[in-house]
Amino acid sequence: MVDQGRLYICATPIGNLGDITYRVVETLNNVDIIAAEDTRHSLKLLAHFDIHTPLTSYHEHNKIEKAEKLVNDMLAGKDVALVTDAGTPAISDPGEELVRQAVKAGINVTSLPGACACITLLTVSALPARRFAFEAFLPANKKERDRILAELENETRTIIVYEAPHHLKKTLLELKEHLGGDRCISLCRELTKKHEECIYTTIEDAVKAYENNEPRGEYVLVIEGCDPKKKSEEQKKQYLEYSIEEHMKLYTDQGLDKKEAMKRVAADRGVSKRDIYNKLIGD
Repeated sequence: MVDQGRLYICATPIGNLGDITYRVVETLNNVDIIAAEDTRHSLKLLAHFDIHTPLTSYHEHNKIEKAEKLVNDMLAGKDVALVTDAGTPAISDPGEELVRQAVKAGINVTSLPGACACITLLTVSALPARRFAFEAFLPANKKERDRILAELENETRTIIVYEAPHHLKKTLLELKEHLGGDRCISLCRELTKKHEECIYTTIEDAVKAYENNEPRGEYVLVIEGCDPKKKSEEQKKQYLEYSIEEHMKLYTDQGLDKKEAMKRVAADRGVSKRDIYNKLIGD
């Protein structure tokens, strides 16, 4: 019986070639096949490190059928390394399909850690890094994009977004519209490269900064999350615009009984349930 091969998820540099690990170089030399998002791009990397392992193309447009073929190769005993153009494969990347199929087929999958653009910028963003929401590239579809941006309005965690230079201005304007202009934002381009640049500013000032300047290079944006206390105060102010009866109706229309509705209304308005009861009886 032939021993199964293994799938290796290999992180490659996001700019500076010195960021590749010894383990990744050794693995790329020893596997039977390297599955690459762009073989032309990966050939340059392999040439730099004198690696001669056969390359095969694996990308967004062939990920289903190619993953099936690679899984069959691994079931037949071949070891496969997965690389992306830059950074860690399977993070906002077609590689997740190959991992899914490999795991389903019972193949061992090993990840070789290394460079990752979102983590690299998060560590220098000067924004809270304990909890964060990674959104990668926002959807191109307008309806889906608006839905995601609306969700981010109330996101309290630090937010990470990728953006291409020709879409940056539009995205900053959308962020201003949905999140407000006073949120802190860190913009970084050319990560780990000679001309790496990080800008620490607000969304409002970022919009102004690029009004007369054309963005260059791929960007990672790290955005301050919503302040829960400020959001709570805004919500409370909004609720106080309702009469007690209107506020109660919001919850009773959702199927809550009067007792639970009074409890919710009292919490929303920052008063006791008895205050709401007395007000309703008085009215």
